[in-house]
Amino acid sequence: MNGELLTILDQIEREKGIKKEVLIQAVETALLSAARKVLDVKTEEELRVELDRSSGKIRAYKGNKEIDSLEFGRIAAQTAKQVIIQRIREAEKDVVFTEFQSRVGEIVSGTVYRFEKGNIVVDLLGKSEGLLLRREQSPKEEFKQGQRIRTYLLEVKKEAKGPQIILSRAHPNFVKKLFELEVPEIYEGIVEIKAISRQPGERTKIAVYSKNDKVDSVGACVGMRGGRVKNIVYELQGEKIDIVRYNDDIREYIQAALAPAKIAEIKLDKEKVKAEVIVDPDQLSLSIGKHGQNVRLASRLVGWELDIRSKEGAAAKESAQEPAAEAPSEAAQAQESSASGLEQLPGAGEKTIAALREAGFNTVAKIAEAKAEDLTAIKGIGNKKAEKLIEEAKKLAG
Repeated sequence: MNGELLTILDQIEREKGIKKEVLIQAVETALLSAARKVLDVKTEEELRVELDRSSGKIRAYKGNKEIDSLEFGRIAAQTAKQVIIQRIREAEKDVVFTEFQSRVGEIVSGTVYRFEKGNIVVDLLGKSEGLLLRREQSPKEEFKQGQRIRTYLLEVKKEAKGPQIILSRAHPNFVKKLFELEVPEIYEGIVEIKAISRQPGERTKIAVYSKNDKVDSVGACVGMRGGRVKNIVYELQGEKIDIVRYNDDIREYIQAALAPAKIAEIKLDKEKVKAEVIVDPDQLSLSIGKHGQNVRLASRLVGWELDIRSKEGAAAKESAQEPAAEAPSEAAQAQESSASGLEQLPGAGEKTIAALREAGFNTVAKIAEAKAEDLTAIKGIGNKKAEKLIEEAKKLAG
């Protein structure tokens, strides 16, 4: 048994990557505990157990005297086996945790294994299982059991049953990583992704910048005949992607971010980091987008609050000399709501939106960063509603 034990330990070290010395120490510790019970020794100081690294023989000592016990010999083999099995399981969990922890922020491939209450369990090539939570799924995507799937490795948690690997296909960085894989210029650092905003399943805006004057940042991302961006759209099952050229000039940047809408004028309030964007009447709906999608994503992309107004609305405002903050029209309220994304929050009616804005929560991003107790301080919002609003805001904020 002695020689066989060392052979087993050598094999485990090769196949599982667990150091032999770690296993030996684990065996010795377990045998010491077993020996105290068998030999009725009360204190650790009186007893020690050693596993000979050369012969594999197990010896027990009381003080400096070796103990010869048939009963101890019988339990030694069984204890060693149990310890090795347990240590292998623990080490495998550690190996999986370490491997995937080092890959957080990367794209991992796997196979759809099963569905659990809206969540998708993904087999990560036989190494472990990942969990694609419902909230981390793109709402318009569908998968079947056994289908190959690529996901963004969001987080790895240590659990008693083993590491829990949290995956995402809704995170903005999933799109960012797809561009890094698809566009060599981004991977090599020639083209840089400056910002990204996303509404999963609907649309993504990505701002890019070239460090080399000879390389067109947008052209590199689009690819020959649109091949590169088409591959990413295909991976995202039809999600639209707007590639925006980053510009240090905030006016130019805002104009590019709101494309395909044409902008007539931009008024900046640098102190409030807010811009009033004036467009022709026929460009108003295009600039705001369906349910405020275009302006919301553009605002998130450039990091400025964008207030879209038609020329007629802006002229009327100036002639009446009514500040929008003091007496906004219904159209202005709708536009402001579209820019902030508040109207997209499920369960948030007009009164709730008005109360949130009055309390200073005038954008989805601010609600997503809030705590439940911040919102419950607002009249008409209870704890459950606050938690729901924060949860939905985080989904919209990406």
